[in-house]
Amino acid sequence: MEYAIVALQFILSLSILVTLHEFGHFLPARWFGMRVEKFYLFFNPWFSIYKFKKGDTEWGLGWLPLGGYVKIAGMIDESMDTEQLKNEPEAWEFRAKPAWQRLIVMLGGVTVNFILGFFIYGMLLFFYGEQYLPAENMKNGIAVDALGAEMGLKNGDQILAVGGKKMVKYDPGFVMKEIIINMANEITVRRGDKDTVLTVTDSVASKLASIKRPFFTPRVPLVVAETKKGMPAEKAGLLTGDSIIACNGMSMPYFDEFQKEVSRHAEKEITITVIRKGLEEPKTFTLKTTKDGTVGVVPYDFDRYFTMETKHYTFFGAFPAGVAKGWGALVVNIKALGQLVTGSGHVKASESLGGFISISKLFPTTWEWERFWAITAFLSLLLGFMNLLPIPALDGGHAVFLLVEIAMRRPVPQKVLEYAQIVGFVLLLALLLFANGMDVFRWFTGK
Repeated sequence: MEYAIVALQFILSLSILVTLHEFGHFLPARWFGMRVEKFYLFFNPWFSIYKFKKGDTEWGLGWLPLGGYVKIAGMIDESMDTEQLKNEPEAWEFRAKPAWQRLIVMLGGVTVNFILGFFIYGMLLFFYGEQYLPAENMKNGIAVDALGAEMGLKNGDQILAVGGKKMVKYDPGFVMKEIIINMANEITVRRGDKDTVLTVTDSVASKLASIKRPFFTPRVPLVVAETKKGMPAEKAGLLTGDSIIACNGMSMPYFDEFQKEVSRHAEKEITITVIRKGLEEPKTFTLKTTKDGTVGVVPYDFDRYFTMETKHYTFFGAFPAGVAKGWGALVVNIKALGQLVTGSGHVKASESLGGFISISKLFPTTWEWERFWAITAFLSLLLGFMNLLPIPALDGGHAVFLLVEIAMRRPVPQKVLEYAQIVGFVLLLALLLFANGMDVFRWFTGK
């Protein structure tokens, strides 16, 4: 069921983005009097799931969810249908129109993607505002995993700054961005009454880039939110709301301490002491841990214990903020792509490049509209940027040839366009196979 929810969100998001992107080409083409022969959501090699014809345009739904397309008469595109080009240009063909009109048509798709992404970010800020946890409210500090400990962080540390930039809000993404993308190599923490500067080595930063997950969380008290079905804690009788105060006779005020103690006793008996509402005395349970050193206790999220703040936006104030938020997310990914291409940073293609499985993993296993639209906004901006790259077969590649035509005041030879389209298509197919092949490899190897 969880996989079905993820798949539905992915397909819905992709359908919205592809349809609106293709309308970005379709509408200006029709405004300029061009004939659009086909408009398809998803590709339809050999057959279509559904199609109908209205006017000069065949509208259809393909079966291969790798994107979509509009086929404009008199244009060299991925279909490589050049029969029409052997005749003299007709007035309603793409090639018969002025270069500036053709350029607008080619850039229409990415323009829609950028507008859509910024618009969604703005609407999310207007409807939901921006909820966050001020870093100064994290009085208990952080709980770190093994990678965080390798960086030199300790449970209870308070992160003050990364690479000289102050951490104002609790945001693992900010810390990861500064280390991975902006190459920060220092973390300033408050440990007790003393400020300490920790050095982040290149090897640790590369590990962080490869796992792409937060290495710390706010430190939370040990109150049971739920016990996992069939796990030792449930079988022993622990209940939601129980406050665990000790494990094996040792005081355990925080969940990270409890986790560490339990993990040291895999497949062994331990004692857990809790305070339960309605009981005058603490209650002690004896249970055997799993072979992984767990008991199936899930704590409450940090927002139960800390004072959250929400920044609200007016309708007109939300959109500049949405543009800033979307642009910031896009810049991070542009920098990451730069590292992939040059091999000069912590981001490596073999570890970070992914296909449809990687994209689908962005969506949660429960349907949350706020999260759905935030991911769709991000993907819209990313789709717009990727299509703007000057690679033949992409919108950006077509735009480059049109700019050359405008500058030279004569069209690029048809054969050059045909060969460029073939080369671009081969490059994109190779990239698609590599990215999705890496997804499959990670799926089977668990990496």
